Amino acid sequence: MDCHLWDQLTSQEIDRVIEMAWEDRTTFEAIEFQFGLPESAVIALMRSELKSGSFRVWRKRVTGRRGKHGMTSRSNRFRAACHK
Repeated sequence: MDCHLWDQLTSQEIDRVIEMAWEDRTTFEAIEFQFGLPESAVIALMRSELKSGSFRVWRKRVTGRRGKHGMTSRSNRFRAACHK
């Protein structure tokens, strides 16, 4: 990928995306709504910003997790009004 979607984010915004990606209740859709990064870009960002071992742990943790995908998540606690 020549141009990363997160190149226009500040370092604080990148840190926040990483923090949100680690949170169990924050969906990929919420990250996309707030920062404009689809799930594939969040995965690529995590791969580039985390150490390889940390990335593998994160990837294993979120793969197949229902709560990371808004369509299957039952939690509305952290969901924006437009996602209901």
